[in-house]
Amino acid sequence: MARSEKPLEWQGAIAIDAEGIAYIRGFVERFPGLARSEMIYTLCEHLQWVTPAGGPKYDAGKKLLQRLEERGEIRLPGVQTNHVHSREERQSWPKKVAARVAIIPEEELQCALGDIGPVQLRLLREGPEQAQCNAYLAQFHPLGYRQPIGFAARYRVQAGERSLGYVLLAGAAKAIDARDRWIGWSARQRLTNLPWVVNNSRFLIFPWVAVRHLASHVLGQLARQLADDWQSCWGFRPLLLESFVDPLHYRGSCYRAAGWELLGHTSGRGLARPGQQYRSSPKLIFVKPVQPQWRELLCSANLQGPA
Repeated sequence: MARSEKPLEWQGAIAIDAEGIAYIRGFVERFPGLARSEMIYTLCEHLQWVTPAGGPKYDAGKKLLQRLEERGEIRLPGVQTNHVHSREERQSWPKKVAARVAIIPEEELQCALGDIGPVQLRLLREGPEQAQCNAYLAQFHPLGYRQPIGFAARYRVQAGERSLGYVLLAGAAKAIDARDRWIGWSARQRLTNLPWVVNNSRFLIFPWVAVRHLASHVLGQLARQLADDWQSCWGFRPLLLESFVDPLHYRGSCYRAAGWELLGHTSGRGLARPGQQYRSSPKLIFVKPVQPQWRELLCSANLQGPA
């Protein structure tokens, strides 16, 4: 198989070097069962193939991967035609359903945790339910809603038939100094094994729900059931959860109470993209392992994606 040693550009939209090609090759080999569209979206996230607005450069990424395949650098999975819903179909659901999503605040709920019955995290698989989650996050979460790229999962927090909030999980941050030192992985191990780290991108308890200890209870439950749920969605079991908390507004008490570990602060520099600079406020970094031997595995070459 041929190997490219020089940087490769595709219509000026994406620049990639030999290390990036090696990462793509390893990713394709580790996730042979991933649909081609999901693979492209995930690589857009991991390799920062994004527009200035933060959206994925899907078309450019697709053409680049096809070019690499033509050159003998990689072998892409076949185009799947028998799956139930494509990535494009799932992305179209929020637009189709948004006009029909009714955001109706319920009556205020203020009680003890034990008084509301068993709390469940229900994985949302259907488009309308996911669109409703997106709409509520956009309306009530301080950061609003942003379409995740690549691997993602949404949960409804509920007690019986009553909804209490939502959780959105997405791909991990590409590089965080404090996290990466704590894990102890090399830059190559980080690029290869990053899919096994999942980011708690959004966590919303509705503003009309005031139930003491509910948030920490949900976070503890999330850590216990995530591996099985992610396996059912994506065909592999993640090893570590991460989340970022703005200390200007929150102390992260619910994460601490749920046994998440505080690693420190982000730099506040934001993502480093060619030709772009911007600053954000430093965030608290919380992490929670969800599998035994997680550090050994994240620092290894033994992880296998879906078959």
